[in-house]
This record gives sequence, C-alpha cells and structure tokens, in this order.
Amino acid sequence: MGVRCPARASDRCLRSPCYYGLVVYLYFYDEGQHHEPHVHVKYQGEEAALRIPDGEVLDGTLPRGKLKLAQAWMEIHAEELEANWALAAAGEPVFKIDPLR
Repeated sequence: MGVRCPARASDRCLRSPCYYGLVVYLYFYDEGQHHEPHVHVKYQGEEAALRIPDGEVLDGTLPRGKLKLAQAWMEIHAEELEANWALAAAGEPVFKIDPLR
C-alpha cells in the first residue's frame, strides 16, 4: 500500500472528508493491483483497501472498530461509490461524498 494523495482532490485521487479519524481515498486509474472497484481507507498510519460496495478487505488492516465504521459508511454510500469508481476509471470528474455523521 502506501500510495500518497494530496490533501485535496487532484488528477490522481479523490479524498473524502475525515470522519472519526478515517480518511477515504479513491484513486483514479487504480485497477492494476486489486482488479476491482475499491477505496483506500487510512487511519493513524494504518491503511486498508476495501472493495466497493461491500467493504470486504482486499489488502491491509485497520482496527476492528474503525473498519466497521468504514464499512458502515460504504454501505450508506454504495451507489455513490460505484458511480464515482466508474467516473474515476474513465478519467472523468467525480463528486464529493458526505462523511459519516
């Protein structure tokens, strides 16, 4: 893992708002390593790739409670994540997704 993303959306990734210390990244053109739609979730130096839409861990680790929060957020925003993945994979602009409240 260890892919870097700037603090703001760029031509390389979309960074979601932070919630409960979690930061979610959707990298553009990121089909090479995991070969399926996914997001990268970071928390205090740990990172995991989670499959869209079900949140299954593809790679990496997060503390159990933080993983459950990320998966709950993904369940709530599954359609938005799937749409953003399709847009990002095509190199199109993506839209922001609200944080978990």
